[in-house]
Amino acid sequence: MGRLVAVDWGDRRIGLAASDELRMLASPAGVITRRAGKRPPVAALLRRLEEIGDVDAVLMGMPLDGDGNETPRCAEVRSVAIAITARSGREVSFVDERYSTARAHRALHDAGGKVGDRRHDIDAMTAAILLQGVLDGGAVLAQGTAAAGEA
Repeated sequence: MGRLVAVDWGDRRIGLAASDELRMLASPAGVITRRAGKRPPVAALLRRLEEIGDVDAVLMGMPLDGDGNETPRCAEVRSVAIAITARSGREVSFVDERYSTARAHRALHDAGGKVGDRRHDIDAMTAAILLQGVLDGGAVLAQGTAAAGEA
């Protein structure tokens, strides 16, 4: 069984987290910085998946609004998911990312840290929170490219 990788897709940074090989523990796995006005950095994300190694599937945070409805950014997340599957053959699933950044901020605060000092870490921590929720039995919204392309 290979690793799962979670992706917290943001406007400025993309946070990554990877599971261990037994899929019990999620750990932050870095951040990819986005450049304003440029295409989504799918190639950089695919390189990062190769660096992590033994990745079976990818979970992408779906940026739903407070009521659980899709936001305009959901279309970009779906588009990137389709590109990941097409270019790597890896299955992509979606997970509700509502309030995950707030949970990461709270975890950092509870540990005595300040967000300003660790702004880049927040995105990877958010991805780890998403992934750990799934590893602990949390629900996945949809799986596979058919779901990604149809929704």
